[in-house]
This record gives sequence, structure tokens and C-alpha cells, in this order.
Amino acid sequence: MARVNDIRFVGYGVKDLEAEKRFYLDAWKLVEIPSDDGLIYLAAPGNDTQYCVRLRQTDEPRIDVVSWSAPDRAEVDALFQQVKAAGGKPVTEPGPLTSKGGGYGFRFFDVSGFTIEVATEFERRTPETLSEGEPRPEKISHVVFHAPDHKAWVKFYEAALGFKVSDWLGDFMCFLRCNEWHHRMAVVPGPPTFNHIAYDVPGVDAVMKGLKRLRDMDNDVVWGVGRHTAGNNIFSYYLTPGGWAVEYTSDLEKVDDATWVAKVHQPSLETMDQWGTGIGGPQTMPHPKPDAGLFKAPEI
Repeated sequence: MARVNDIRFVGYGVKDLEAEKRFYLDAWKLVEIPSDDGLIYLAAPGNDTQYCVRLRQTDEPRIDVVSWSAPDRAEVDALFQQVKAAGGKPVTEPGPLTSKGGGYGFRFFDVSGFTIEVATEFERRTPETLSEGEPRPEKISHVVFHAPDHKAWVKFYEAALGFKVSDWLGDFMCFLRCNEWHHRMAVVPGPPTFNHIAYDVPGVDAVMKGLKRLRDMDNDVVWGVGRHTAGNNIFSYYLTPGGWAVEYTSDLEKVDDATWVAKVHQPSLETMDQWGTGIGGPQTMPHPKPDAGLFKAPEI
């Protein structure tokens, strides 16, 4: 089975483009990539992907596109056939990409209506080497969605993009992987919308130093600091000016992709936060409502 191998970027439509840009540059510490097309492109300092966030001015907040990478053109072509067979609705056929960074790929609507991109051969950048404890993002760690029929959603992504189930939290949250990391994506029940995006930082000291900086800039933590059980990662969640949930995380578990056996973790406060010391909880995260961009592919 063909398989994507990592997440590339998330494209947002936002109402206040300047406020969102300033948050990502000043508080979150992404790096702006020059562009003349009216969109904002932001890179994680420690990663060679040209950008991990794309921002566009829109009347209503929306997810424009979630882009996944694939190893080569043959894999992209095979993934296109899998997507169609699984019930995805093609937006574009495999071919040259005209968006920033170029490459070869295609876009489709998933079962919820999100625009998903699969790409290869796109431009790369020279990453920085971040020191242990430096409170800046290394790369995107994972993304989490809500889906009305989350179990059907899991089956779709297994069949379409080759994801594998790593663990369940009860029967309501599923963690999926596409490489050696415990999860690159997860899903929980609810109206079709985006839950949050997480960024790896180099260690728990980076998580805590990031907390200090964000608090100093009036962006206090929404949930955390704590440690999850599924994936064993440290977490702290915040909100951007546009209301999007973002996470600093570290220490996500690596698994043997060939031999890992999925587990079901029993839901409890201790399962969601092993330490039990963080403020807030899942109830403090944004309440889900259907995304404004469902089945509406962006022009760029």
C-alpha cells in the first residue's frame, strides 16, 4: 500500500491576517518566507520543509488545505488511485503544483470535505540546528481533527493515505501514524472541523521557556503543561488571535512501525495528563463547529 510519509503544511484562511502573522513570528517563533503573492508563508526554524503554515485573508476563518508529503512521483500516483478507491473526491489530478514551493502532487476532498494535498519534489530550505531547551519549533508534530463519524474517518485515512492506527483513547479518540513517530494525526468525534496543530520543540525546557514567553506576551496557556499517555508527549496548548489552537510538544514516542501493536487506553484525567498538574483541560479548548471551507477548495 502506498503511504504518505509526513505532514508538510497547514493553510489557514484568517480574518485578521496581520494579527495572525505577528503571533506566529513574535510569540510562536516561526520564520517568514518572502513571497509576492499576497499570502503569508511561515517556516519552522528546525525543519527543511519550506513552510509549515500558510495564511490567507478570508471573510470567515477556515482551513484552506492540509498538505502531506510522499517519497516520490510513483508513490503520489499510487496514492491518487487509493484516494479515489477509498471514496475521496479529486480536486486536481497528479501533476506539477503551481503553489509556492512547486513540486508534483494532487488535491482532493476527504470524507469530511477538507482539502487535502499530497506532494513530492517541492522546494526545501536549510534548517537551523536548535539547541536543547531552545523554545522555538523544530517541525510540525501532528494535527488533530473532529469528524462526525470518526471511525469511518479512520478507515478512510487507512485506505486512502496508508495511515496506521497507533492507539485509541477509549473508543472516541484515535491516533494514527505515517512514519516512525507515534502519531502524525488524530481524530475525535464532533462537527467536521480542525482541533489543533502541534509543533515539536527540543525538550521539556523548551516547552517551559515557551510558556514563559507566551505568558509575557499575554498568550497564556489554555491547557497544560502536562504529559499525555498515548504518545507519552509533553503538551501545552494556546490560542492564536484567530482562535486556532496550537500546541508546543516534546518527547513524542517513537515506535517500531513494523511491530507496534495498537492499544486502547482507558479514558481518565490521569490518562489525558499523567502529571495532573496542568491548568485547564479538554473542556477549555475551542468548541467545535463545522469548518467554513468544507468542500470549497482554495484557488491557490
